[in-house]
Amino acid sequence: MKSKNSLLIVGVILLFSLYCRAQIPSSVPENKFGFTLINSIQALKNTIAQDSAKQMVSLKKITPAVILDLRYATADNFMHRLMYPANTANSFMRRPAVLALQKVAEELQTKGLGLKIYDAYRPFSVTQKFWELVHDERYVANPAKGSGHNKGVAVDLTIVDTATNKELDMGTGFDNFTDTAHQNFTALPANVLANRKLLRETMTKYGFIVFDTEWWHYYWPGNFEVLNLSFDQLDQLAH
Repeated sequence: MKSKNSLLIVGVILLFSLYCRAQIPSSVPENKFGFTLINSIQALKNTIAQDSAKQMVSLKKITPAVILDLRYATADNFMHRLMYPANTANSFMRRPAVLALQKVAEELQTKGLGLKIYDAYRPFSVTQKFWELVHDERYVANPAKGSGHNKGVAVDLTIVDTATNKELDMGTGFDNFTDTAHQNFTALPANVLANRKLLRETMTKYGFIVFDTEWWHYYWPGNFEVLNLSFDQLDQLAH
């Protein structure tokens, strides 16, 4: 009898545990790759409630002097087609990354220079489409790992002369998939090397990390979830 009662108690506890688990929806479910993928505003809000650094912040609102030239909202990119809605005029990053980017912009402004941003936040679904065309992790993130852009911590950018809004010569254009775009490529004119050095030293001074194979790509360190939210959804939430 005692054995039967023990089994009954264990069974009740197990059923109660399963019931409670069913009542608590998973706000950050794992996808087929095994990492958490946030695809709803509520799920993002839940993570922000635990860590305010995970807030996605409008680049326009915090850094209004920065020029946004979002190439994936045009056909002027390596995919040769729109990857974002054509009316996309803003982008987002996690709060600490945006605040650091603002400091970069402020320092460059004292030199008569500014920032032009080609890309920042990128929905996970877009990274999947990129990978279908380019299977090279030097230039395109493998969806199995998620991208810094998907996490809201990566930014693609260059420096402009604020008097003319003309980009400084960096030796290659954006999304150039050759060795010439690598950070350690030195067979370039002195002015190009100096321009890349200025971008690299200013970005790293305020905490960004260099991406070795793309002179325009920098990312903010930290543990952040992969997002698959639209720009409209983030617009509703961003501060």
